[in-house]
Amino acid sequence: MSVTGLPFDDFRALLRDLPGPHTAALVAARERDKQLTKPPGALGRLEEIAMWLAAWSGRQPAVNRPLVAIFAGNHGVTKHGITPFPSSVTQQMVENFAAGGAAINQICVTHDLGLKIFDLALDYPTGDITCEPALSERDCAATMAFGMEAIAGGTDLLCIGEMGIGNTTIAAAINLALYGGEAEDWVGPGTGSEGDVLARKLAAVKQAVAFHGEHLSDPLEVLRRLGGREIAAMAGAILAARMEKIPVLIDGYVATAAASILKAANPSALDHCLIGHVSGEPGHLRAIERLGKTPLLALGMRLGEGTGAALAAGIVKAAAACHSGMATFEQAGVSNKSHE
Repeated sequence: MSVTGLPFDDFRALLRDLPGPHTAALVAARERDKQLTKPPGALGRLEEIAMWLAAWSGRQPAVNRPLVAIFAGNHGVTKHGITPFPSSVTQQMVENFAAGGAAINQICVTHDLGLKIFDLALDYPTGDITCEPALSERDCAATMAFGMEAIAGGTDLLCIGEMGIGNTTIAAAINLALYGGEAEDWVGPGTGSEGDVLARKLAAVKQAVAFHGEHLSDPLEVLRRLGGREIAAMAGAILAARMEKIPVLIDGYVATAAASILKAANPSALDHCLIGHVSGEPGHLRAIERLGKTPLLALGMRLGEGTGAALAAGIVKAAAACHSGMATFEQAGVSNKSHE
């Protein structure tokens, strides 16, 4: 029970006491790996992924119910003309997802992934971060709690994605607040910003971080002041997955910004996560490096909507299948050099 009763208290408590990896499952997976019909290490990173699955699911590597969760939100900062697309495109794209017409739909079909779309009050954009907080503490905590419900139907691999016109501006502001440097280090074209639009985007990020500067030492304050509903919901989903032994694949620049909030609050908060891909957004690789991660894919994509994480899910599924489906030396009647 919280002593102060502030909305963030429960999340602070969760972040202080995160469950660790499952040693017994990891040891068992390593022992099986030694017996598979291949030289040790011959599958490279696929072997590391299989061990990661075991450690964070608490069982032998398997992906049977993968899920892509896309969170959609709108942002008050778009009133400054920081993107070439109007905020109405967020709702239109959500409808496109529902109709099966987006890139993410095709990737989910290809890799047999479940897909859920979460519309986060699109008719009510967040506050304009250049002059006010994006969300109150209460609204931010409630949105994080909503994001935690993304796994309610059950999954064993969660792919986190988003949709939100203007949210690369939000991601850049979060990264600048967390990591410092110059705004130019973190601001990129997003959905095609250039010229005057890009200049306004850069100015908005600088103004926002300066306006909230006195409050940015606390990661959850960074989230509520500079973030958005989809950012808060993704953070909640990642946190819920940790509590429920579900490995997570994080998508692009915006999803990584949500994850970075958790990492800033607890250095071990993303141990159950892999980065699906490094996007074409210039600041994404820099952000991934701050997290100490290595992305699975580098395809120059910058679409968002969970596409990079969903493509990476195909690799994770293959890693699990190789580990569980390959014959052992004994089963295949193949001589194992280590036992000669």
